[in-house]
Amino acid sequence: MKDQHAQIAWQDRRPVGLTTPIEGDASGRGQPGRGVGRSRGRLLVASLVSVAVSISGCAGSQGAASTATPNQTATRTAPGRAVSPPAKESSREVPVLPAPDAAIPKDPSRLAESLISTTARLRQATDDWVREGNPAKGEAPEPVVLLALHQQRVYRYLAGDPKVASRTYARLPKALARQAEDNVTAIRDLRSLVRPISGSAKFRVQPPKPADVLLGHFRHAERRFGVEWEVLAAVMFVETKFGRVRSPSYTGAKGPMQFMPGTWAAYGMGGDIQDTRDALLAAANYLHASGAPRDYRRALYAYNHSQAYVDAVLLHARQMKQDIRNYYAYYNWQVFVVTTQGDRRLTGPDR
Repeated sequence: MKDQHAQIAWQDRRPVGLTTPIEGDASGRGQPGRGVGRSRGRLLVASLVSVAVSISGCAGSQGAASTATPNQTATRTAPGRAVSPPAKESSREVPVLPAPDAAIPKDPSRLAESLISTTARLRQATDDWVREGNPAKGEAPEPVVLLALHQQRVYRYLAGDPKVASRTYARLPKALARQAEDNVTAIRDLRSLVRPISGSAKFRVQPPKPADVLLGHFRHAERRFGVEWEVLAAVMFVETKFGRVRSPSYTGAKGPMQFMPGTWAAYGMGGDIQDTRDALLAAANYLHASGAPRDYRRALYAYNHSQAYVDAVLLHARQMKQDIRNYYAYYNWQVFVVTTQGDRRLTGPDR
């Protein structure tokens, strides 16, 4: 599929804020002495996928276009989407999938109910995808895409209201409450690194590689350099939402792992900075040289000089370690951009 260009309004010329730190290497990756706090935070965090612009988390880029699950067809309804069952089961009630921009509840009790239901259905849909579909080819089925997007939007809402978030956690089962707190905290950390856009700007986005193709690259890099695949996945998720964001940072960082040219020359091992496999090997090489796996905090701080960035990456990595289905959920989170008028999604369904 061809790259897409998303445009949003822009008045002043201050750096844009994506939800993912991407864009780059504002941190001055591989260049001691340059703090990321200021430069990275101001650049567009297109990748911080989950966060500010997350339009990273960003509004997911394309991997959101989806196909229906086997023997099913998708039909639109308001305010959600219903998946039609096979003809023989036409009399059965059809669960309604959340529409891409469905309203998010404001009441903690209803938020908790929504998160419990969405997470349970997303896990089941993910199991079906892995068992009956083929995550190594093509896009995720529509139920996974829509449920993951709704989950992401609920977490983004909670990240913007700490009081409501705390009251919502109290109404969740213990395990889900811990998961929710990790995700909300990570989104909040990443948002602290971006500045809202108030004008027009263009971002280059494209569909990510298939989920299991990426998983194979993560595990290959782990075997070669000893850096846990979940950490590499979390970095890519935060940097470019698994490769959806392809715009270079305003400091010149490039590729799916956002390397500065000088750092790439030292750790890229002669590869192509835009190639996903090469970029992941280079990231693992750099993190290993910076202290991983012995000291992930030190290594990640070298990658991006921000404690908020380090904390967010480790929180997302922890969730993937606890349940690989969280990797597939993050894979379907979209790219969001933070503007002075609110969040704007750049990728995903109907984009």
